Amino acid sequence: MRTVLIPTDFSDNAMHAINYALNLYKCEHTTFYFLHAYADEVYGPFKKSGVSINATEKIVKNKTEEALKKLILEVKNKTHNPKHSYESVSSFESLVDSVNDFVNKANIDLVVMGTQGQKADKKITFGSHTVQIFKYVKCPVLAIPQNYTYQKPKKILFPTDYMLPYKRRELRLLNDIAAEYKSEIHCLYISDFEDLSYRQLDNKRFLEETLPNSYPYFERTPVKNKAEAIIEYISQNKMNLLVMVNARHSFLEDMLYRSTVDDLGLDLKLPFLVMQNLPR
Repeated sequence: MRTVLIPTDFSDNAMHAINYALNLYKCEHTTFYFLHAYADEVYGPFKKSGVSINATEKIVKNKTEEALKKLILEVKNKTHNPKHSYESVSSFESLVDSVNDFVNKANIDLVVMGTQGQKADKKITFGSHTVQIFKYVKCPVLAIPQNYTYQKPKKILFPTDYMLPYKRRELRLLNDIAAEYKSEIHCLYISDFEDLSYRQLDNKRFLEETLPNSYPYFERTPVKNKAEAIIEYISQNKMNLLVMVNARHSFLEDMLYRSTVDDLGLDLKLPFLVMQNLPR
């Protein structure tokens, strides 16, 4: 049984991410958890109006639970998929804390969310909540752009320098997607040098062994702006999914810890799966 957590603020962006997840796992037995964290909604009005925080929390909680019930009913009526089950989760915490806590509690396989929330800004690639989830949640996170029309992930781009000791559990998630869709996984090595160190060769071999159900391609491109190299490869090869690993001293960590992801020009138009090379 697959377990998927989908944070929602009940926006169109969130619903778009839900639809993608339902399509991605339409042939698998999956439990979808729809989570809404409402601490910000309680403390915001509380600071301004002076209303009792307990009274405000009760009002917001009831409103949240009603909205989640309505969402589940809408999804059930639309999909009628007997392989899917749905649960609601309302949390009086910040979004990051509530997602992290529930990931551990329910042993979640994947978090799926929109790249933007209710206050979407078309000038930026990822909203602040999405970046926080990428950075701090110890679980694979799949972000879906609002204007992306669902396509089967048959061509997956996985930029790698082969320096990371990858987590077997998270590669299994990628392998399962590749098995379901008979996907090509393009491992892109951005370097001026063809030769790999013993460490890199070991990690490359581990990748091959842990992704037996995919069709792997091992490509290299000369060093230049890494974001440009990734975007260029996506465009030239018509990729359906980008996968990167968040780890210490990685390109993705550098990207996430800047003031904004867009400093690097990684303007993505396709789903982005972030895997975590962090203890869990």
